Amino acid sequence: MTKVLIVLTNHEKFETINRAAGLWLSEATHFNKVMKDHNIAVDYVSPQGGYVPVDPGSLAPDQLDDINNEFYSDAEFRNQALGHSLKPADITASDYDAIYFAGGHGTVWDFPNNQELGTIAKQIYDNGGIISAVCHGVVGLLSIENADGTKFINGKNLTGFTNEEEEINQLTNDVPFLAEDALKAAGAHHTKSDPYTKHVIVDGRLITGQNPQSAKGVGEALIDALH
Repeated sequence: MTKVLIVLTNHEKFETINRAAGLWLSEATHFNKVMKDHNIAVDYVSPQGGYVPVDPGSLAPDQLDDINNEFYSDAEFRNQALGHSLKPADITASDYDAIYFAGGHGTVWDFPNNQELGTIAKQIYDNGGIISAVCHGVVGLLSIENADGTKFINGKNLTGFTNEEEEINQLTNDVPFLAEDALKAAGAHHTKSDPYTKHVIVDGRLITGQNPQSAKGVGEALIDALH
């Protein structure tokens, strides 16, 4: 059975301002909807396991579309993804055909230096699997290293949440680093489209999306790559 591992953040708030962070819900649900429609099983993992906070902004009335409502109303999704996510130690990489790093501002705190998740992702990739990520979740790619210690994304084509999009959020000075800058500093070839428009980049078995609007597109590109 084809199975995908979805990585979610545990980090619940900004550290410099009184504002909640966490998972941006649609980046998990819109991707997972594509998996569900193609009968692909998913598991959820987070750096610490257990509870996954949801950014309240992603639950606003204008964000709760049919797909978000479908998943957020589903007790099994809330329990498995948000209540009792797996720990990295629970994961056997060979069980998965792909890994997907979902975003949300929380990820910039607990994804980039998580070597356990980086190792799992590289094992999936080395087994012939796919690494994918969207929006701020692309910072999870920073923890993935090649056997010689170099950054996995060095020289690769990708996208992710842009400096301009962070500026529109008015959070440039409140995140520990900017995702776009960090990807470039790691040697990646970063491309982008207009703010908050769909943009998906496929570089072999690496698939990335720029923003929440790209989560479905990353899922669709993953389906194409699996076949």
